[in-house]
Amino acid sequence: MNTNAFANLCELLQVQGGLCEDGQVSLPEQVATFLIILAHHKKNRSLQVRFCRSGKAVSKYFNKVLKAIIRMQNLLFAKASPVEEDCIDPTWRKFKVNLNGLCCLGALDGTYIEVTVPESDKSRYRTRKGKICTNVLGVCNRDMSFVYVLSGWEGSASDSRILRDAITRGNSLKIPYGNYYLVDVGYTNGPEFLAPYRGTRYHVREWAQGTRAPCNYQEYFNRKHSSARNNMDMDPEEQTSFLDEFLPVGEEAPDELIDVVENTNEWRQWCVNIAIEMYEEWRTSRTE
Repeated sequence: MNTNAFANLCELLQVQGGLCEDGQVSLPEQVATFLIILAHHKKNRSLQVRFCRSGKAVSKYFNKVLKAIIRMQNLLFAKASPVEEDCIDPTWRKFKVNLNGLCCLGALDGTYIEVTVPESDKSRYRTRKGKICTNVLGVCNRDMSFVYVLSGWEGSASDSRILRDAITRGNSLKIPYGNYYLVDVGYTNGPEFLAPYRGTRYHVREWAQGTRAPCNYQEYFNRKHSSARNNMDMDPEEQTSFLDEFLPVGEEAPDELIDVVENTNEWRQWCVNIAIEMYEEWRTSRTE
């Protein structure tokens, strides 16, 4: 974090979060202590030495900053909203409300972050590329803002396993029935997670390198799916193919939420229907 971003964060915590100085510890020091503990996983004792403070003081000001951040949750935590019926964004309009009433909320994926772990734990954290990493699940809305992040899983854990944990744990990823997220082929294609067709061109880079237009509904669906889901041409860890969600104050979670990841005949048929619908619409537009 650069000094400008740090200063902006301090001001935001003071103005919007109600964080204040008490004549003993300055506001920047309070925020710095908080960030060092979170970002570098430093212990209370390490901060005592660094800032010449007692352990009680370190804990006190860490909690003060944490409470200020929670008070700002409406500002800091994004929400996922369905694609509107009148959406004209070429990236997302194919995934707007359809005849089945299903609405796209955004996209989710896992990413590897390198970590240092004890020698005895390295086998669990080793990815298929041989790196020692933690596998982090990130969920974004259509504006590329995070609405949910789940960290801590070993690098060897499968994406599907992590997603199952995300939707069943206490502070779960909340997905109301009738909504879905775009996912890659590493996840189960089932309610409410829409994956692309396996064994068919998918990544943006693959389409950019060729001149042939999609020749069937699977290829066209994969191209539109890739365009909406990916923020880069190709995930460097995917050569083949933070934070719990906070609801705004005064707003309760929907009664019916997705709590299982499985494929169903109904979902498979819906996936085929939406892919064919997209393809036929595209073919018609080309002939007009």
